[in-house]
Amino acid sequence: MIMLKEYLLFAFSTVRHRQRRSWLTILGIFIGIAAVVGLMSVSQGLKDAVSAQFAMMGTDTITIMPGQLTGGGYGAEPLNDGDLKAVEGVRGVDIVNPILMRTAKVVFQGEEKYTYVMGMPPDKVEQVLLDMGRVNIIEGRITGANDKYGVVVGYNIIDDFFKKDVRIGDKLEIGGKEFKVRGRLSKIGNPTDDSQIYINMETAREIFNEPDEITMMMAKVKSGSDPEKVAKDIEKELEDRRGSKNFSVMTSTQLAETVQSVLGIIQVVLVGIAAISLLVGGVGIMNTMYTSVQERTRQIGIMKAIGATNEDIQLIFLVESGLLGLVGGVIGCLLGAMLAVGVQYGAAVAGFEVLKASITPGLIALALGFSFFIGMASGTFPARQAAKMNPVDALRYE
Repeated sequence: MIMLKEYLLFAFSTVRHRQRRSWLTILGIFIGIAAVVGLMSVSQGLKDAVSAQFAMMGTDTITIMPGQLTGGGYGAEPLNDGDLKAVEGVRGVDIVNPILMRTAKVVFQGEEKYTYVMGMPPDKVEQVLLDMGRVNIIEGRITGANDKYGVVVGYNIIDDFFKKDVRIGDKLEIGGKEFKVRGRLSKIGNPTDDSQIYINMETAREIFNEPDEITMMMAKVKSGSDPEKVAKDIEKELEDRRGSKNFSVMTSTQLAETVQSVLGIIQVVLVGIAAISLLVGGVGIMNTMYTSVQERTRQIGIMKAIGATNEDIQLIFLVESGLLGLVGGVIGCLLGAMLAVGVQYGAAVAGFEVLKASITPGLIALALGFSFFIGMASGTFPARQAAKMNPVDALRYE
């Protein structure tokens, strides 16, 4: 322990006396660590946000869509009313909410904007959206079955979507038809969901000219039924009816796992790209340590002459290179945390309030340990070169 303390003090002294070179060496490490910490914090925060969104759906929700989720639904045969009836007849299914969703032009007081318009049966809006705890009506009311041209709007439509504020009772033009705003939903946390508009299903089919098509269905499982088993039964029923498996049936848990796996791959790729700069930083440390060995050849000879062993010499240089990596890691963690918080703030300004940077003690410890390891590993060969020096030749070196 005493010897290690001496090695550390010696390494600090060396780094302090070669400040310019040390900072240039550390630069590559802390840029790499900052990138890794920042990207991992943001990507993990994104995964947490997605998990929270799916958790709001509950474990008793099953989503049915045309096409395969991993391969995309382009070109797949759309769902229709016949599929809806088939799903409603499956044992264990409580409620099925069909949704017809399109991007549509919305006009308010002469200003045109485009957003998602979702057609839903009026009696299903409250049962599926509100009962799942995903949103609440914070102004106005839910549209009724006879309210053909009433709309419920997402949180952002009222205040932030158009230049002029929209109020309950104001009129919006969608697909050439005039609609009256009946209610406003609570904030979900991302601008896409918070800018959606919900209208009567039959009205949506009229303005989108889709008399039979369904974009997706959300089925709620009866209390006491197993969502996994019900999902398999729905899948079998639809496959028998459609004659092929050109659709996806997934529980909220399965859907969350699929999305999480995709985000996990993206996270690995991003961190891998950031790690390249760490390799560059490691090469910089190696180059600095080789230079340091050459400059201190005579000093190495003196230490060996007064009794320092090869292991002592090697450990001195390893501790010094590890220290360079560790200092770079500390600075990198601070910069990475600032970067992650900056992204979180920017996302909040853009409306993605669900995104929170995940800066954990484990992540910081991992980053510091990795930076120290990179430093030590980069200094291994220069340290061995120093340890193998012949003390007589080293003392003669000028």
